[in-house]
Amino acid sequence: MALKFLGIWPNTPDDGSPTIWLDDTTGDLIIQSWTADDETVRQAQEVGSVPGHSTDVPDHESMIRLPADMLQFIPRPDSEANGGNSGT
Repeated sequence: MALKFLGIWPNTPDDGSPTIWLDDTTGDLIIQSWTADDETVRQAQEVGSVPGHSTDVPDHESMIRLPADMLQFIPRPDSEANGGNSGT
């Protein structure tokens, strides 16, 4: 695994700031960010995802809150970066 730094939260202080890396072997994103608060977790559990899927967060997973201005650092396929699939 080789990580590539993608970006850090703008105007960040020197410690504890949201950061994104790319695993160039798997394409996975590694994200450091704020842990979602209990209210956010509760709301996500109420909304759910797919029918029948547990809304519990397993011990080996975390729910984070990624600031909207960090989305600029998430890589997208060229078709998405250029407006997505227009069907033409």
